[in-house]
Amino acid sequence: MSNGWFPKFVFASCQYGAEVVIKNDVTKRQPELRLAFSRPGFITFKLPEGLIDWQSALPSSPFVRGSGFSLGKVSGETASAAAEAVWELPDLQEFLRTQTPVDIHVWQRDAATPGKRGFEPGVTALSEEVRCLLGETTPVEPLREKANSQATVSPRNRWVLDIVLVEPNEWWIGCHRTDKRADCWPGGVPDIELPDDAASRAYLKMAESLEWSALPISRGDKCVEIGCAPGGAAQRLLESGLQVVGVDPAEVAESVLKHPAFRHLQRRAIDVQRKEFSNSKWLFSDINATPAYTLDAVEAIVTHASSSVRGMILTLKLTNWELAEELSEVVKRVKSWGYRDVRLRQLAFNGKEVCLVALRSRGQRRLRRRRTTGKRHRVDGPHSTVRGPKSSTS
Repeated sequence: MSNGWFPKFVFASCQYGAEVVIKNDVTKRQPELRLAFSRPGFITFKLPEGLIDWQSALPSSPFVRGSGFSLGKVSGETASAAAEAVWELPDLQEFLRTQTPVDIHVWQRDAATPGKRGFEPGVTALSEEVRCLLGETTPVEPLREKANSQATVSPRNRWVLDIVLVEPNEWWIGCHRTDKRADCWPGGVPDIELPDDAASRAYLKMAESLEWSALPISRGDKCVEIGCAPGGAAQRLLESGLQVVGVDPAEVAESVLKHPAFRHLQRRAIDVQRKEFSNSKWLFSDINATPAYTLDAVEAIVTHASSSVRGMILTLKLTNWELAEELSEVVKRVKSWGYRDVRLRQLAFNGKEVCLVALRSRGQRRLRRRRTTGKRHRVDGPHSTVRGPKSSTS
């Protein structure tokens, strides 16, 4: 950014309770940042005076759902009064002199851990109301048009405004660049809804992991899912056109069992012969056990001589936040199996757990070119989503 505008604070949003992990990460890895304001699910840090490379100062952690630069806060007795006050913030006015944001992201910080007491993150009635009010009061014409649209994903490599509803009458204002896929989602939450016929809320986690990871999956690919019961994640994989081998000693929902592309091995992964996995390109795992147990089960499969697993998505449970300290060793262990591209993220629909995505090489994520037109396209078909995260079953 030019013309002498420098932010004084950065913000980070996260899952309710995960702010303790982010604070520890920042203290160790970015000690130049000073904690300023904190609430469950939302934190701000003060930047040091005279920092030149401020755009690289944003907190980096698998537990950061979204981050940006703070432009101040507003409050008001009514939402209309607060919306008008937003555009009067001096830092926001200075920002708008140098940049034209393409979208407004409005979201409320998490009220609870996802999946607990029916809570799911994402669009709320209040955030939709505030977005419309901002569209009516903004002096920026493109934002007025955008605020009234139904689009839920912003374009890449652009500036957007952030309106964080920390409390109903206390809003924090900021901005960020949509440099990565998750940056394009308001609050870092993709627009996914749990279908009425979903076998479990694992459907949400699998849907988000596919959206975020952008694995080069093709329809018809064979995959194995360890810990598949009661079948919510498998249901989402089947919708993507995959052939799914589900491994779990527990029962699976009848609607999943009767799908022609699903086969249930009703036993533990360690009791399954390796030949059952030999043609699987993708491995998914969501076991209700410690990360060490999950890794042991997966390692026995992917390091076997018959394995053809190109990539995997693992859900790692955190019985306590201290286990976050061990994630760097988890990444090293997965890389030792021959997977060079390993990423971690606490997904918006994760519970107290993290998602690990691994590929044999980063080149697998590159876009291919159509031989006939030269245009780039995704190897796999788009993963469909529908509006509005709502209350769900666990």
